[in-house]
Amino acid sequence: MRASVLYNRAMRPVPARRVSHAPLLLALALAFAPAACERKPRGGDHGPTPPAEHSRIEHRAAPTQASAAYRWVDIMLEVTGREVVQVGARPTIISRQMAIPMTAMYDAWAAYDPVAVGTRLGGSLRRPVAEHTQANKEAAIAYAMHAALVDLFPADRAFIDAQMQQMGHDPALQGEPGSPAAIGRAAAAAVLQHRRHDGSNQAGDEPGGDGTPYGDTTGYAPKNPVDRIVDPDRWQPITFEDPKRGAFAPGFLTPQWFKVEPFALQRSDQFRPPPPPKVGSPELAAQTEECIRFNATLSLEQKAIVEFMRDGPRSTGQSGHWLQFAQDVSRRDHHDLDTDVKLFFAIANTAFDAFIAAWEAKRFYDTSRPFTLVRHYHRGGKVEGWLGVCKGTGEVAAEQWYPYSPRSFVTPPFPGYPSGHSTVSAACSTMLRHFTGSDRFGAFAKQTAGIYTEAECTTAQMQAARGVPATDVPASHEIVLELPTFTATAEMAGISRVMGGYHIQADNVEGLTLGRKVADFSWPVYRAYWEGTAKVEPGP
Repeated sequence: MRASVLYNRAMRPVPARRVSHAPLLLALALAFAPAACERKPRGGDHGPTPPAEHSRIEHRAAPTQASAAYRWVDIMLEVTGREVVQVGARPTIISRQMAIPMTAMYDAWAAYDPVAVGTRLGGSLRRPVAEHTQANKEAAIAYAMHAALVDLFPADRAFIDAQMQQMGHDPALQGEPGSPAAIGRAAAAAVLQHRRHDGSNQAGDEPGGDGTPYGDTTGYAPKNPVDRIVDPDRWQPITFEDPKRGAFAPGFLTPQWFKVEPFALQRSDQFRPPPPPKVGSPELAAQTEECIRFNATLSLEQKAIVEFMRDGPRSTGQSGHWLQFAQDVSRRDHHDLDTDVKLFFAIANTAFDAFIAAWEAKRFYDTSRPFTLVRHYHRGGKVEGWLGVCKGTGEVAAEQWYPYSPRSFVTPPFPGYPSGHSTVSAACSTMLRHFTGSDRFGAFAKQTAGIYTEAECTTAQMQAARGVPATDVPASHEIVLELPTFTATAEMAGISRVMGGYHIQADNVEGLTLGRKVADFSWPVYRAYWEGTAKVEPGP
């Protein structure tokens, strides 16, 4: 079964009353305009220029050839996924854990480029032209990546060491001054030192914290308790049910993230979105009803979209997902090492900044999610909704309405406005468009509908209505999702969160707008680094 991001069932199964989809649909229309979105990169040589047409590429397919930078992204994704299994999904923290190694990798590589300057030490590490060899570049970025990953993931040092050895490098080597190992370690050390106290509270030692690594330093307290709604406009913690931990209600994840120093943005509130709709407005009521209708009518294709963008129990967040999309581009366009280093550096930091911008707005507005809004608008009543694993849809008490998600992770533990998925996806898709000079993606992804939520159910059970198994659905769970353009892929990510019941439409639309602003502002900053025009004062 094939699903396109534009088809009606995926996007709008039932039109929402008084909800304007104009910004969303206009963006989608532009994403599919065949010629209007094609353009050349705005200066700078990024490597081979892609041909006008490409064959379709499969998302996350194994590469026939891969640069050292590409392989290090794979290692970083694996290390991140391993940590997620241990501590849970922490998308803000993950974005930083990816931006730091990608920056260290870029800075080490820049020492072997004729003009590029590093982000911390400028051109002070630059080696003579005779040393600008592929082998030296690969060694330098290996030692930069190793140093950064070991700092960020100390519990996985043995695994990281083993990967280093498989790449042909001695993880214990410090190197003589000026050697690739020494250059890589110096580049990583400068980036790590700069980020040591950047507002993230990585070590738990920043003012206002309680010693917990990455813990809150701002004293945030939710307006609503878990068991009742005091203010329906404000965020409410939600109880999760985990087989190992039992019932628990996680607090706001990293409410201090608005204090984190961005990479390219000037301030976290630089592009703060306008106020969201509130209770009492027809917009919020209509958008809440839209979530309810999605929840009660999700097709197999829509469930596949929700879970593809949710990315499962080892999810590396939107940072990891968009680095994987960048890897798709690398395979599609046959990137060399230099081009991959620039691309992954730009995408990782764009996602990092997008998270900071989104979290600033989340903290500032502190808005509720559909879980709270459905209970507020329909208190004591019933709605049509998803009944749970293998039960399909039917009438359910508003207090028992749940998003299409496992009870172990009902909805992300932080305020809704704007959507992080929408913000980061729009930012990274726009950066890919800038980098490649075209909006065309030409990818597809194979997804098993229900794999993360209803893995043991038949399709007939998944699509049951009021207790009656569906008879008009295929037996196969396999769905092919089309990703024709970068913009369309970001739009799919955004609407998936509304479909899943995690966000209202305002969260999505304003998140998309915010993300594009972040990328448009940031693009010249990245170009300036690899074109050698950035002004960097060498120092920590």
